[in-house]
Amino acid sequence: MLRHETADDPVRQRTALAGLAAYQRAVRAMPPQLPPACHQAGRAVLRDYGGAGAPVLFIPSLINPPYILDLAPEQSLLRWLAARGHRVLLLDWGTPAPKDRAADITAHVTDLVVPLANALAAPPVLVGYCLGGTIAAAAASVMPVAGLAMIAAPWHFSGFGEGARARIAALWAQVQPMCTALGLVPMEVLQSGFWALDPARTIGKYEAFAALPADSDAARRFVALEDWANGGAPLPYAAGAQMFDFFANDMPGRGVWTVGGRAVDLAALACPTVDFVSTTDRIVPDASAAGFADRRELHAGHVGMVVGSTAQAQLWAPLDDWISSITGRR
Repeated sequence: MLRHETADDPVRQRTALAGLAAYQRAVRAMPPQLPPACHQAGRAVLRDYGGAGAPVLFIPSLINPPYILDLAPEQSLLRWLAARGHRVLLLDWGTPAPKDRAADITAHVTDLVVPLANALAAPPVLVGYCLGGTIAAAAASVMPVAGLAMIAAPWHFSGFGEGARARIAALWAQVQPMCTALGLVPMEVLQSGFWALDPARTIGKYEAFAALPADSDAARRFVALEDWANGGAPLPYAAGAQMFDFFANDMPGRGVWTVGGRAVDLAALACPTVDFVSTTDRIVPDASAAGFADRRELHAGHVGMVVGSTAQAQLWAPLDDWISSITGRR
């Protein structure tokens, strides 16, 4: 990818490689320490962030660790909402083993999300980020919930565009035999898929990092985010295969994804719904969003909308207000 993107500019190639080397040798802080678990279903647990009132259950993506929602004290949507008085919980998917190979995305809904949500004292407000939003929407169709918020979450996978979907299909064709043998889809496969969505940005960010002082706050933030983006547990084989099938055949967007014995129909949801969509998201394009009537448009990147310098104004505060309108917290 580097050779392709910098074929006509060896200076850019050297700069990007210098940025990569600087990232590799950077001094790391300890990763965030997540709160203790209060409920468990299989390998998944709920992390308890405290607060009071009606439960608000955050469902992160299956891809990358869940701590992007609690990246640092000053970059923690979860701790900020708990301090605002909400009862905040985080679903931590845990680490799958080869024995979990048959657990597809549908099984994550029915066997993990639903039992954990049912362990709570009242139907929760579900808040899903990225693929976690897709999963949260499916869960809302098969169990009582107080509300559903989707953040940068794909539903109409045709909205990724033919070019991106073709690249993702080619990637799956290349790695499927290996993943079949492993019973898992390694994080490296998924990350290379993300790179393919926006290769110019991938190279550009390492070029920019090469110019940052190693001890600067900006450099430390870059390293923390890149470590998160490059980390995470593998997916069970069936979950990875179903995700690639979503890209190829748009099962959710065409209304043919079956969960709990019936097709998921977002138009039939009885709970309040909201969709936080970024018009500048290069990972999950706004054309792939669910299409709820309450659509809040942001202007930040896929990750920046959650942890960036404008995240509190663009996402945290509006989400707080929306949850409060449902739970009655003021």
